[in-house]
Amino acid sequence: MAPGLTREAEERRLNYAAHIRYWRRNLKTFLPHQYTGNDCNRMTLAAFIISALDILGDLPAALSQEEREGYIDWVYRCQLPGGGFRPAPATDLGPLRNPENQIWDPFHVAGTFFALLILVNLGDDLEKVKRREILQWLTKLQRSDGGFGETVGENDRVEGGNDSRFGFMAAAVRWMLRGNLEGPVDGVPDIDVDAFVRCVQVAETYDGGLSEAPYHEAHGGFTSCAISALYFLDRLPRKQTDGRPRGLRNMPMTLHWLASRQTLTLDEEDAADTYSDETDSAATCHDSHSFMKLHNFPSSRGKLSFQNQPPVHAELKWVGMNGRENKIGDTCYAYWVCAPLKLLEHLHIIDPKPIRRWLLDRTQHLVGGFGKLPGDHPDPQHSFLGLMVLSMFGEAGLQNVDTALCITEKAKKHLESLPWRRKLLGLDDKGEA
Repeated sequence: MAPGLTREAEERRLNYAAHIRYWRRNLKTFLPHQYTGNDCNRMTLAAFIISALDILGDLPAALSQEEREGYIDWVYRCQLPGGGFRPAPATDLGPLRNPENQIWDPFHVAGTFFALLILVNLGDDLEKVKRREILQWLTKLQRSDGGFGETVGENDRVEGGNDSRFGFMAAAVRWMLRGNLEGPVDGVPDIDVDAFVRCVQVAETYDGGLSEAPYHEAHGGFTSCAISALYFLDRLPRKQTDGRPRGLRNMPMTLHWLASRQTLTLDEEDAADTYSDETDSAATCHDSHSFMKLHNFPSSRGKLSFQNQPPVHAELKWVGMNGRENKIGDTCYAYWVCAPLKLLEHLHIIDPKPIRRWLLDRTQHLVGGFGKLPGDHPDPQHSFLGLMVLSMFGEAGLQNVDTALCITEKAKKHLESLPWRRKLLGLDDKGEA
């Protein structure tokens, strides 16, 4: 039985066999045709698949050594000559690449972040990663306000969105390649950590959450990414100050806002159309509208997954998590809310049992995986984040995970054990990263 969970919470179990089949299908067969438009996100999807199988403990059995080496080679083929990784092979210009057209095949922060996660999960030593070049590129990716974009375009113009998702990925890449060291390392300059912290501070809202920009609405995804970035940069609040700027100027209010994301509005009839909402844009797409929305394709098997369950209204047996005020429960926000609570060492202020029941009773699908909402087809993003939450809650049979990196603790320890990284951080054989 999972630690901290009673027998009552064990009423519905995680269907391990179905989840393993689901992720193996994603790994070794074609994805549904609805994913055609997401070819540019292939590195992201691959990272979800590989990490999910590792969380389920099935990765060694799912891959032969030859397949593992093939996937590693595929990731390295997406590494660009100057350092970073592209998010998919689609932009690879091959021998036709030249200084004039390379702008159409740029380094990409998400591509680089997820590429590194895949390599770490597969046990690679990252020796072929162009680490110095990536760290130099990160300094160019930072805007004057301290935030980060997605890529660098013509005349070193920072392109893409301007919210904490990109700061999170930049901070994670930095941590993987140089740890918490601040300032120049081996002649490679550092990002402006203080400026990023100030960027997070100005995005803090009156109610304790964090938004994509000053005076915008607080959002669970942006809050989670900002707090994870501060964690990687060692700039979360401390009881004793050290003179360095730190994020979250009112942590009790932030904790209150996160805990308030629990909701009983769980079903489709409670949902509002947010496609025209002022907080949705092509740059942020934080509701996953452009990533993958399979609710438009009704699933009879999905409905069977929860049709015999009692109604949920006004009951506390099932509690979902939303990302903003007055929104319905959504599988991914169980992660975006619980992750920062755990990083802030306050996950205990919410009850995991009704959240676990909602995931297993409402969005766990008969064919494996999790949907965004009850009845939705499973998709890699929500299926992966659902597993992350259950592992954070101590679900029996799942591997322990690193909350911020979104990989197993075993994979993180592999990264921390790499000789080049230990040497860079000045660690002896008994030291810790």
